[in-house]
Amino acid sequence: MISRHLLFALGLSVLPVLTVAAAPFCTDDRIGAHMHFEFSMGDHLSQDDIDEFDLMQLRQMGVDATRVERWNGCIRAFVRKPNGVGEEMQFFDPNTFRRVQ
Repeated sequence: MISRHLLFALGLSVLPVLTVAAAPFCTDDRIGAHMHFEFSMGDHLSQDDIDEFDLMQLRQMGVDATRVERWNGCIRAFVRKPNGVGEEMQFFDPNTFRRVQ
């Protein structure tokens, strides 16, 4: 007979694997050669500036996001639920701003 402690330990060891497997991963899926030329004066954008731009872009698209951050190559947004109670995490492609399932 398997003890409760062993079952609990097995359950804890499987939980992180299930969480990681469910996380989306975004990549640049545009096809073809890419050239990048940049000329800038002044400082580069900070991560806070990039997050603010992403938040504004999503809001212009009608997404009721309260805050965003780059995570696993995606934009992770905390979006108000339609009933106004609470938030849910949603992921968006940083190139197209389309929602990633």
